[in-house]
Amino acid sequence: MGATANARSEPAGNRPPLLCWLEECRKDSVALVGGKCSSLGELINAGVRVPPGFALTTEGYRAFMAESGLEKELQLLLADIDSEDLEALERASVSIRAAIEAQPFSIELEDLVAEAYRKLSVRCGIPAVPVAVRSSATAEDLPGASFAGQQDTFLWIRGADEVLEHMRRCISSLYTGRAMAYRANRGYSDDQMAISVGVQKMANSYTAGVMFTIHPSNGDRSVIVIDSNFGFGESVVSGEVTPDNFVVNKVTLDIIDRTISQKEICYTVDLQTQVSRAIEVPFERQKVQSLIDDEVTELAWMGKQIEKHYGRPMDIEWAVDKDLPAGGNIFILQARPETVWSEKKQAPVATPGASAMDYILSGMLTGRKVS
Repeated sequence: MGATANARSEPAGNRPPLLCWLEECRKDSVALVGGKCSSLGELINAGVRVPPGFALTTEGYRAFMAESGLEKELQLLLADIDSEDLEALERASVSIRAAIEAQPFSIELEDLVAEAYRKLSVRCGIPAVPVAVRSSATAEDLPGASFAGQQDTFLWIRGADEVLEHMRRCISSLYTGRAMAYRANRGYSDDQMAISVGVQKMANSYTAGVMFTIHPSNGDRSVIVIDSNFGFGESVVSGEVTPDNFVVNKVTLDIIDRTISQKEICYTVDLQTQVSRAIEVPFERQKVQSLIDDEVTELAWMGKQIEKHYGRPMDIEWAVDKDLPAGGNIFILQARPETVWSEKKQAPVATPGASAMDYILSGMLTGRKVS
């Protein structure tokens, strides 16, 4: 993988790299590339289909903050603010974010990002390849610490200058009032936090959504639940539409329940401005099933493999890329541990020492599926 080695910044001595490719990351790379990027790297190395990309590492983030003098400026702005005073945090946030977004990267970092973006475009066979620029905080996507959604993601970004600008916006999103308050309430100090920024080929989604390898409503581990809508996954993740819903038996991969909703809006790319925007779904398509059954089955199979690899229920974002042929066009965009039901202690289904028949009868009496 010659391109990979060349795109990686050369560490000085034992200094970690400022930039690395996603496939160079593993699940134990959280300190270097945050929860999101380490998870993507782990998935790639587990053989899961993931769009290619690279990451500004936490070392790159720290170099940016230190070289620009922003670290000291932040300490002064946050010195005497009570974490319970949300108004004061919001005022400080406005100043902090403006300072970060106005500060250019060093020449070294700009060159590294521009070169990695050029190589990604060549790799994808698309000039100025559209990318998603995603925040990946070091405490994000970890069991027991749901930082998901605390930082920003930007879709359909094209050109090295735009990538650099949106990287700064991702870094600044580490300092929203809400994010700072959340960290303070969970006992994370700002000097404990760092952020990585992933730059990943944009899947040109015909359909996208989320998948849980546990039922998000009742904690049933025998099923996989998939929500989908046309276009990008924004409309599903944000709750702007009621998505189509599929419940799949985790063992047989049969669809055991489906609800096809009226999907009035979806997100797609505006070809004039090259940005993601909401559009109205044509009336005749609003009640059309957004995923065909074969895609539901393939997605569920992928979800099952991801859960097996991680050894725990997972919350997964996915997309079906309309630019690629069926059979190789379903991509996993993100996978993180499910943190609601997974943390709950499960009550025993039968009294300790009971026989197998007691277990089966207990399940029948309580209406529980025995699987």
